[in-house]
Amino acid sequence: MAQPTPGARPSPGAQPAPGARPVPRPQAPRPAPPVRPAPSTSTARPARPAPSTRPAPPPTPTAWDDAHPRPLAPGSAPLPEYGTGSLADLLPTLAAGMAVPGTTAAIPELTPADRNCVFLIDGLGWEQLKAHPDEAPFMTSLLAASRGGTGRPITAGYPATTATSLASVGTGLPPGAHGLPGYTVRNPDTGELMNQLRWQPWTPPGPWQPYPTVFELAHRAGVHAAQVSSPAFANTPLTKVALSGGSFHGRLSGEERMDVAAEQLAAADRSLVYTYYAEVDGAGHRFGVDSDTWRGQLMYVDRLVQRLAEQLPARSALYVTADHGMLDIPFDEDHRVDFDEDWELKAGVALLGGEGRARHVYAVPGAADDVLTCWREVLGERFWVASRDEAIEAGWFGPAVEERVYHRIGDVVAAARDDVLLIASEREPRESAMVGNHGSMTPAEQLVPLLEVRS
Repeated sequence: MAQPTPGARPSPGAQPAPGARPVPRPQAPRPAPPVRPAPSTSTARPARPAPSTRPAPPPTPTAWDDAHPRPLAPGSAPLPEYGTGSLADLLPTLAAGMAVPGTTAAIPELTPADRNCVFLIDGLGWEQLKAHPDEAPFMTSLLAASRGGTGRPITAGYPATTATSLASVGTGLPPGAHGLPGYTVRNPDTGELMNQLRWQPWTPPGPWQPYPTVFELAHRAGVHAAQVSSPAFANTPLTKVALSGGSFHGRLSGEERMDVAAEQLAAADRSLVYTYYAEVDGAGHRFGVDSDTWRGQLMYVDRLVQRLAEQLPARSALYVTADHGMLDIPFDEDHRVDFDEDWELKAGVALLGGEGRARHVYAVPGAADDVLTCWREVLGERFWVASRDEAIEAGWFGPAVEERVYHRIGDVVAAARDDVLLIASEREPRESAMVGNHGSMTPAEQLVPLLEVRS
């Protein structure tokens, strides 16, 4: 599929026709391609009409008794606030306030500003920030200003993981549209697992995520767009598909990034700047979110936020958010189930994707129903376990899932409800040894701040 050419932003349910040039807005919109809509339970999450949909199969009858309690229903999982208060809604809201064509203000609590800066702190969830006021006094003072002064968080999106969330932020689209629905997912063209954070094995970025980013749309509309991050991220495929557009400024230290972000914010009358800090997440994975190392990182990044806030030029808004939260999982058999040592969970599974709290399970041909039944029997009291169609119907990946994304999602999808982790000690030794983890739809993982400072 060709990457979109300069023009207006496609709607979340649409994708470019092969070989066709997108029609610029405000001209008549192009017909949307087939999508797989999820039903809406409120006006905040409407299902978009689709030319072609695949109805979800009827559930397989199963006898659940006292010895095998009924598993968690996929529809009982707390959904992200797609369309009104998720990471995918942030940049379109800011860009719409600067009159960028093809963007819509989706978070009603936010007030437009001429200059907007988003500081994304990897791994700093709402609940973790609220639990550590002494380590983060400046950000704690901003909690009441979160989400336009409501004192509320926004949601990351499912799964709550870096690759998915960064794509949601940059494209302004939910996972079912931008097509990065997990840490590792199956590439339907090759049958291999693809790590979307590290982009391994290498896959052409354009066809994988064909939509322009909000930064690209802003740049085309005459808004000064800039990203300030580690030099290591300048040319990565993930940066290309999620955050490209405007200029990239690589700086090693956090202090340099804050200073350059303030400079870029002041560089034009209308500006959209993004900056990023990763080490809070790294400390949480290695040592846990209540470790001295993690607390030290929180203290440091709190000073960075204050440094940037004190340099804001006139008519600016600074938003401090995160890609996900995190929780520590104890190292015992009750809390860490090892897929590689569980013959029941392995039966009929060709590939295990995702991560410990948000799994994509790809079955051998013809085994998907049996795998679903087994996973529900083994994990169904602690995980929301759904078939692909059930997860889509429940809206886990957004209001619709595009056809090109459909088979990237597992035949079975498992999202942890309890403090439990499905590790794979042989296949994923590094990930299985992590203390702090994330990915699912619990508040500790899903809720992220939207702190605001204005000048």
